[in-house]
Amino acid sequence: MRFLGNVLAVIVGLLIFSVMSFFIFAGIIAVISSSADSDVNVKENTVLLLNLEGRQLVERSSEDDPDFSSFNVFGGVSTVGLTSLKRAIETAKENENVKGIFIKAGTFSAGQAGIKELRDALKDFKSSGKFIVSYGEYYTEGGYFLSSISDEIYINPSGLMEFNGFASEVVFFKGMFEKLEIEPQVFRVGDFKSAVEPFILDKMSDSSRMQTASFLNDLNNFALNEISESRGISLDSITEINNKMLVRKLSDALEYKLIDGLWYEDQVIDLMKEKLGLGEEDNINTITMTGINRSSKTKNLTSKNRIAVIVAEGDIVSGKSEGSIASDTFKEEIKKARKNKDVKAIVLRVNSPGGSALASEVIWRELDLASKEKPVIASMGEVAASGGYYIAAAADTIVAQPNTITGSIGIFALWFNAQGLLNNKMGITTDVVKTGELSDFLTPTRKISEMEKSIFQAQVEEGYDVFLTRVADGRNRSKEEIMKVASGRVWSGNQALANGLVDVLGGLDDAVKIAAEKAGVADDYRVIYYPQAKPWFERFLSEFSNDVQVFYQRQQLGTFYPIYKQVESVKKYEGMMVRMPYDIVIR
Repeated sequence: MRFLGNVLAVIVGLLIFSVMSFFIFAGIIAVISSSADSDVNVKENTVLLLNLEGRQLVERSSEDDPDFSSFNVFGGVSTVGLTSLKRAIETAKENENVKGIFIKAGTFSAGQAGIKELRDALKDFKSSGKFIVSYGEYYTEGGYFLSSISDEIYINPSGLMEFNGFASEVVFFKGMFEKLEIEPQVFRVGDFKSAVEPFILDKMSDSSRMQTASFLNDLNNFALNEISESRGISLDSITEINNKMLVRKLSDALEYKLIDGLWYEDQVIDLMKEKLGLGEEDNINTITMTGINRSSKTKNLTSKNRIAVIVAEGDIVSGKSEGSIASDTFKEEIKKARKNKDVKAIVLRVNSPGGSALASEVIWRELDLASKEKPVIASMGEVAASGGYYIAAAADTIVAQPNTITGSIGIFALWFNAQGLLNNKMGITTDVVKTGELSDFLTPTRKISEMEKSIFQAQVEEGYDVFLTRVADGRNRSKEEIMKVASGRVWSGNQALANGLVDVLGGLDDAVKIAAEKAGVADDYRVIYYPQAKPWFERFLSEFSNDVQVFYQRQQLGTFYPIYKQVESVKKYEGMMVRMPYDIVIR
């Protein structure tokens, strides 16, 4: 067995060495080629190719190595940055040599607000009179929503299309904890603070079901309205098609005019050749997002007036860490922007379901200090809820998309009594010596006492009061007014605007313009991003081990991997939490 173990270790070592050698070599080539292609010339009669199949939208990716971000040797989800995509679309609109855009986004993965922001950019592109053509072999609900802005949509004759409305499924673990003899103890404030429900119930509470149905219907209705306008189909008709899932085969999609034809990709390419005035044997000049972004020149490069966009994406946690909104890291980034005299205003771009209440307070404090010196504008992405809303509350103005998920002003904490698991399942017992009555406060090895419950519940209620105060002060309203729309309830951006939790509907560009106007530099400014993106190879080294682990877990767990990740996320629940009811996945 030791021999086999050594052989396996050698094989794994060789694999890792080979992969790293490949990337080192690729990096050298990339550096050489990027320096050679720093100024890309766009040829006449060019089409911008946006191949988003199987990719996931994130706020930002490195524009210096966008192709690397889309490559994952372990089969993980490739990412593409919203900022890079919007820049590419804008550049294509302004470049006379670019005649149109070819989109392949059937399986594109993005939140509804992110899709809205991309659709707006593509809609602006169409105002130039240039064409947009979409093709896919399989269209998901989100992929079709994005592609529906196109002039023409084609799908493979043997393909598939999903168009049946939104659904959000919640996984519950109560039965599992009962079998393991683990007793969850919940501390929360707010009728709608349902983040803890998966651990104590076996189905949605009435309040959770009501709020989910409310914002889910609002998001779906918004998408249908946008598709109705783009496709020239009445809203009543498209709503009926969606509600009753009348598209059950591709000929139905053609009949209801959701698509323009059942074509193969080569036929779509021939169509674009006609639009470009090319012959049958001619090739279409195409350019990728990478190439066209390298061809563009940064606007107002010499301007000393800067608008700092601080991108806050992921869970909110304490300390320093990558891939999340770590309080110490973001506090320093905000402080840099606050103390930089060239930074005239700050835009906080939030895409977060929340997290630690303490970390949220630390970040809020730094933003509050910044708002006393210069304008601070919050721009909400696809989700800015709980802790995500907490940190946004320090802003002078809050901007959100109509289909942003936000609100969830509430707080909770979880504690687990594992005595049954330890004693009865594993045969493990414990004993304790203590100097005070509560020296072993909230130990997981015994049942919680009534005194401990009352103490911790009081702390949670105090945390909720602080949260309410932050929002009330930021919104210039009383705590009583905020309580009416709080209690942990989740809202869509449209609903949040009506409830006074949001000031303006729009995207990141709108937030930047508002910031520039408030700073008095609307005619002369440039945008800079914090935190600064790391070089691609540094990111590769930091993410490599995690990618290996994720690949192994996916291989072992298969379809159960998402459930495992949900249970694994409980380890992040330290102290009091201001977080979304659950990870909302709309499909």
